Amino acid sequence: QVQLVESGGGLVQAGGSLRLSCAASGRTFSSYVLGWFRQAPGKEREFVVAIRSGGNTAYAASVKGRFTISRDNAKNTVYLQMNSLKPEDTAVYYCAANGGSLYQSEAYYNYWGQGTQVTVSS
Repeated sequence: QVQLVESGGGLVQAGGSLRLSCAASGRTFSSYVLGWFRQAPGKEREFVVAIRSGGNTAYAASVKGRFTISRDNAKNTVYLQMNSLKPEDTAVYYCAANGGSLYQSEAYYNYWGQGTQVTVSS
């Protein structure tokens, strides 16, 4: 089992940057795929990015080139560096984990954090 806690959200102006962290605990962190999802007001939750333990990644087209995911297995932590933020990036960001592959559907993720709010102003 894995427990996930996100942090680092906040209010930032368009064009700015934020770095989100997801701290994990549990016996099998290193073997899990870690992903980030987000949900804007009135919209469905959507896939942002995921990373495997070996470093392979998958990015949503909307964030590719602006966001970077990384993980430190020794620290049981995954990061999301967000640059060139846009108002469209405003959402609650969730850290999630699954024991399989770089799935983009939330249905495959077994564990979820509580979410952290990211607000990008014009």
